[in-house]
Amino acid sequence: MILGAAAGSPVICSLIEAGGRAMTKAATIPPLSAELTQEIAIDAYIFAFPIVVMEITRRVLTNVPPASGANSLRIQAPMNRFTHMPRFPDDNFNAVVRPNADTLYSALWFDVSAEPLVISVPDSGGRYYLLPMMDMWTHVFAAPGSRTTGTHAQTIAITGPDWDGDLPEGVRAYRSPTPLGWMIGRTQTNGTDDYPAVRNFQAGIEAVPLSKWGDGSYQLAEGAFDPALDMRAPSDQVMSMDAPQFFGIFAGLLRTNPPHADDHAMIDRLAHIGLVPGEDFDLASLDPELRAAFEAAPALAQRKLGIAISRTGTLVNGWRMIGHPMGTYGIDYMRRAVIGYFGLGAVPVEDAIYPSALAQADGKLFDSAAKYVMHFERDELPPARAFWSLTMYNEKQLFAANPIDRFAIGDRDKLRFNEDGSLDLYIQRDMPDAEWKSNWLPAPASGAFSMNLRLYWPTSAVLEGDWAPPTVKRLD
Repeated sequence: MILGAAAGSPVICSLIEAGGRAMTKAATIPPLSAELTQEIAIDAYIFAFPIVVMEITRRVLTNVPPASGANSLRIQAPMNRFTHMPRFPDDNFNAVVRPNADTLYSALWFDVSAEPLVISVPDSGGRYYLLPMMDMWTHVFAAPGSRTTGTHAQTIAITGPDWDGDLPEGVRAYRSPTPLGWMIGRTQTNGTDDYPAVRNFQAGIEAVPLSKWGDGSYQLAEGAFDPALDMRAPSDQVMSMDAPQFFGIFAGLLRTNPPHADDHAMIDRLAHIGLVPGEDFDLASLDPELRAAFEAAPALAQRKLGIAISRTGTLVNGWRMIGHPMGTYGIDYMRRAVIGYFGLGAVPVEDAIYPSALAQADGKLFDSAAKYVMHFERDELPPARAFWSLTMYNEKQLFAANPIDRFAIGDRDKLRFNEDGSLDLYIQRDMPDAEWKSNWLPAPASGAFSMNLRLYWPTSAVLEGDWAPPTVKRLD
């Protein structure tokens, strides 16, 4: 086995599958052209992008400042310890773009390399919730919750990819394809008056290592804060990495996070340029031609990524609809990278779908100085089994201050319907006539804006493309 084999080397490392784990053996191949070498280096960047973003996100979100309090909106906690968002973001919140005002988050970065992690979930009393689990490749390998397992009390366990043991009776196992991963729980929250009930449910969601489960002796995991750690947005960090840093991190992650079984063709391909699971990677030791291909890869791959982002989804009535694949990507590595860049943590569309209106149907930006209406016919209301909402964002993709502190509106609000059963939502910065205040989604005081429609547990009409949001029309 030769690491860092130069383009044109007669020996590479070829992948074979044995028991679901990657192994290598020597194989003879024809030389690679400079063009093909560059192409593979770009493919390597796209393939690696999500797991590198996940790792940087993990570092940031498990680096907990000492001053973090129970009322903090930062979803940070040490490994294997839940953190629960206690309230919705407001117009001062800027930690992430396009936040929601529908659910409160419960997040957990898990490490099950040593033993399974047992998670207790109380009865939600019929309240919608979702506990999607992602491996480090951003694959959602399980999503217990209302749609899949129901709302009764349940106990589950996340196990590592190689764990072989017995769980207590009644504990359902979910095998993570990688030892590390992220659970991003979401619990339906019906306005600020609902906070106490949601917090009570969140308090009952607990994570305990299997060896400590049930004996009452477990102390919550303690973390360590590194003040020198780069705490910038993870996607910004990754996009600014040079080739040695990016591919060095990727090679390290390959040691402990096995690729999926259907990645075998890509792993074979990466071996041509010296990227082999379980092996060190030193870009400086490669021959000049191969090193140049790696060094050029970030900029070239990011250009392709930008084009793919602009083409993601289908535009219908001014709404960008992003459907399958989501949360599980197979070998669609570009789609996986696109979602890893602008939608890390995305769940399968069966659980939620978020059509976005970034501009009017004619392509012009929404203007805060204008007035708009979104009209739903009686049989055109968003078909969601759980609930739906429409959320407003300013030019920075954040919530905007408004007179009634309303950042979203939806079916859990006391909406006023027209006599024929249709519904009008008024989108403008100034309050409409008092009788329509209940249907008002305030726009920012100035500038352009955009919106997201969120459908939780959408019906087949949405998933199969038989329903789309109506056009947002300008009134003046």
